[in-house]
Amino acid sequence: MTGPTTVSFGDRLAAAFGAHGRLCVGVDPHAHLLADWGLDASAAGVRAFGLRVVEAAAGRAGIVKPQVAFFERYGSAGYAALEDVIRAARDAGLLVIADAKRGDIGTSVAAYAEAWLTPGSPLEADAMTIAAFQGVGSIAEPMRLAEATGKGLFVLAATSNPEAAVIQQAVVADGPRAGLTVARAIIEDVHSFNQEQPPHPFGTVGLVLGATVALGEYGIDTATQVAPAVPVLAPGFGHQGAQVSDVRRIFGSFAPGVIVSESRGLLTAGPDGLADAIARRAEEVRASHG
Repeated sequence: MTGPTTVSFGDRLAAAFGAHGRLCVGVDPHAHLLADWGLDASAAGVRAFGLRVVEAAAGRAGIVKPQVAFFERYGSAGYAALEDVIRAARDAGLLVIADAKRGDIGTSVAAYAEAWLTPGSPLEADAMTIAAFQGVGSIAEPMRLAEATGKGLFVLAATSNPEAAVIQQAVVADGPRAGLTVARAIIEDVHSFNQEQPPHPFGTVGLVLGATVALGEYGIDTATQVAPAVPVLAPGFGHQGAQVSDVRRIFGSFAPGVIVSESRGLLTAGPDGLADAIARRAEEVRASHG
């Protein structure tokens, strides 16, 4: 249960939407972007890159999403850099989604959740991405921790990489979700968890649904409204081709919770043009949601 002084992730997400709109700025220090920005491919380089993105996003967008892998490749120094970037972002009032895509069972997945979701942790973020292809039951402890600490989870359900389709479109053979696709079964389990929690404007547990995915081909129902609205982290805008004007068409009943995630399409503006690029894109996203 959420404590009496704990503000739920759903409440904080609603506040971010209201104040700054739905744009999420990816913090993805690809090697080629580091070079384009005049930065070294090093822990110091990704730290400087991340801090510049945070500075550009603050006051213009409400959410940032550091891609953990680009920091992790530099070992402990990379993690120290990531800690600085996350801290700066949260101090600037940005919601931070750690794109960590962790997943395991038992005490191992619980430890991942504690690393990213525990208040006071060096890596404390506001939410994290997580995989549940070992069954949504395998992430029961992260879901409980997120609800208790006012944090969020985004569970991979329908991702845009073509290799995923054969798994995510596969049909569950037995059990309460028999006959549903794997993607749809994950979504239904997420809905069930959110509906069992105290009321929030958005659920504690959200989904990752690619904006370039034909959701109907994954057996996903985009017509039926559910409460609370599920947060949807939607990569695929900008460089990958999805248009913000198509959010309602792509996501249907999921549209109220969609977070428009964009990385390379913004970051290629460079350190000097990034703030203006974020401001323009944030306005486009607000306009598309009416």
